[in-house]
Amino acid sequence: MTEETQDTNRVETEVDLALADRMRDAREAILAEIRKRIIGQEAVVEQVLLSLFVGGNSLLVGVPGLAKTLLIKTVSDVLDLSFSRIQFTPDLMPSDITGTDLIQEDADTGRRFMKFEEGPIFANIVLADEINRTPPKTQAALLEAMQEKHVSVQGHTYPLTLPFHVFATQNPIELEGTYPLPEAQLDRFMFEILIDHLSESEELEVVRTTTRVDTTEFRNTIGAKDLIAFQRLVREVPAPDPVLRYAVSLVRASRPSRNGDTAPFVKEWVAYGASVRAAQYLILGAKARALTMGRYTPTFEDVRELAHPVLRHRVLRNFHAESEGKTQGDIIDMLLEHVPVPSSGM
Repeated sequence: MTEETQDTNRVETEVDLALADRMRDAREAILAEIRKRIIGQEAVVEQVLLSLFVGGNSLLVGVPGLAKTLLIKTVSDVLDLSFSRIQFTPDLMPSDITGTDLIQEDADTGRRFMKFEEGPIFANIVLADEINRTPPKTQAALLEAMQEKHVSVQGHTYPLTLPFHVFATQNPIELEGTYPLPEAQLDRFMFEILIDHLSESEELEVVRTTTRVDTTEFRNTIGAKDLIAFQRLVREVPAPDPVLRYAVSLVRASRPSRNGDTAPFVKEWVAYGASVRAAQYLILGAKARALTMGRYTPTFEDVRELAHPVLRHRVLRNFHAESEGKTQGDIIDMLLEHVPVPSSGM
């Protein structure tokens, strides 16, 4: 690796090394607290935590009754962060999310003035429940908050409280009366996290624990300041040039083009591939994963482990793929086989 291509970020100071150790220990402590209420779903919980450590937003997809809301509420309780749940419906207006200006009257002078009343978006963790049930205009209000970390109302900009994360849910089986998320908004989500049914033993434990009085108490191991510090540390972790190139190669290989470099299965089954934001999230997620496992440098395996949640909502299938029953997961598996892992340079 040359000096020109090497990542100049470093985790070298005693403060950063101590913070890295604290982040690794915090992951274990947070997982232990979450498991007091959430049974199973190990991969799901892991991806939620990585999203928090990176500072990203994620989309949770699963049928009703799989504890999507409970999981996110539990995470906010464990981290002692403010939580807000917005139920998205066809009649939801942008002001129902952002807040609005209300007329107030000064009791002493009788003078009337406008005062901004904050909406439910002003929380550390926002659960956008069934986000695809609201029209694009309202979805756009959430998009600004996700991307810019502020909202605009009547020409005024109001910053959101940091840390700020949106976890949106979608029901994959009830599509009647929904408004599919535009690709631009899907691309803002770091992960698409799939939640499936539990095993029989885990489901039995869920029924046992949820049909009695809930006396769960959480021990707050970290807070908002710690989480912000972890997010800064993740961006300071050096990413080796071969790992960067591998992430970019995976993303570029997902795009169909007219030249001869495109894999035949991509030309046949993919309508649109992933954007550069996918490579950014692959690297950021790999950095966070490395830190939580006690390493200071991400590896090819970190990137490969996160390929599915990062790419599956960004690789859009065409008619041929749907008619042949090829899923995004199938295509991503083939991408991982098609793009070679560099054998040297690390």
